[in-house]
Amino acid sequence: MSDSCECNFGQRKILMVVTSASELKDNYPTGVWFEEFAVPYTALVHNRFEVTVASPKGGEAPVDEASKSFFNDIKWNKSKQALADTQTLDKINFTQYEGLIIPGGHGPLVDLYNNEALGVIINDFAKRGKLIAAICHGPAGLLSAKEDGIPFVNGRKLTCFTNEEEIYAGKESVIPFFLEDALRDAGAVFTQGVIGEVNVIEDGNLITAQNYQSAEAFTKAVLKFLHV
Repeated sequence: MSDSCECNFGQRKILMVVTSASELKDNYPTGVWFEEFAVPYTALVHNRFEVTVASPKGGEAPVDEASKSFFNDIKWNKSKQALADTQTLDKINFTQYEGLIIPGGHGPLVDLYNNEALGVIINDFAKRGKLIAAICHGPAGLLSAKEDGIPFVNGRKLTCFTNEEEIYAGKESVIPFFLEDALRDAGAVFTQGVIGEVNVIEDGNLITAQNYQSAEAFTKAVLKFLHV
């Protein structure tokens, strides 16, 4: 169950952490996969949550050009504005938030998988049973958290963008590592669907989704956890 007691005296708050990385190997462009950010962000704002968007470097977060197919739709304007001016992750007072959401795009494989500030937040939220949610490549951020040398993901049921999907997308030569392999190596109990299939895994306060096709179902699971 989510710990919402410290939000009873004001607006409920959610922290979304996105990548600052705009390139993979050989200057291959990347960034936030827009749908994976915009769908949950828009739903949370619609349900009157205060959503803070943070990134390792702060400022404007890069958006993967390949994810801009519906970028000009007016319904996503607030999401675009939020990505244009993110807060710096290591300056966030994370104790005021009742949930953490990490969208994907390949960027987290560059700057979130080992981010110390993110690891501290995840460990704190894990101890207090707060929502920890990540979609597609967002679960790379979960690798940043360890407690007494034990990875946060050890023994947790989860999913992410799979090895098969990386190969199908032709990205195996530009990514720094296969995220599925890294999560399995860290002890995660990995569950995958077929390529492009909607797949959302819930394990207590941890919610993960396999790909951008799962964005709507992922968002519904997040809102359900938050009792919306």
